Amino acid sequence: MTVDTIEREVSINAPIERVWALITEAEHLGTWFGTHGATIDLRPGGDIEMRWDGHDITGVVATVAPTRLFAFRWRQVAGVASADLGIGNSTLVEFSLAVEGDTTIVRLVESGFASLELSAEDRDGMYAGHSEGWTLELEELVAYAPGVAA
Repeated sequence: MTVDTIEREVSINAPIERVWALITEAEHLGTWFGTHGATIDLRPGGDIEMRWDGHDITGVVATVAPTRLFAFRWRQVAGVASADLGIGNSTLVEFSLAVEGDTTIVRLVESGFASLELSAEDRDGMYAGHSEGWTLELEELVAYAPGVAA
């Protein structure tokens, strides 16, 4: 049985405005997350694309609440246009930000794995890969943040 949701939380020693920029601006997202760049139209319904060596993942921005919440759906089933992303063919990624003292807490939730229109084996494999991947990607975000000018 596929688990539906991945949850991770990290603390970043940077102001919330800087962390917001790191997760919503293409120049940063394409550095710590996508290894070969990113594009983003930062508005609900806008396109988002992350590029890695050998593959690209496209999606659509779902929520933009500056310095609080950024969410997007990204394609997990081949052959689906961005405008048609929803339950069954994509997962929802949500970044929630909060201030705690001099740090910013980033909470990541990716959900929708159990509803993907894929075989159980493919869903389970995708969940496992994303679960491990988010741990690594958020470590990269934590490491990247101090090197970015305020």
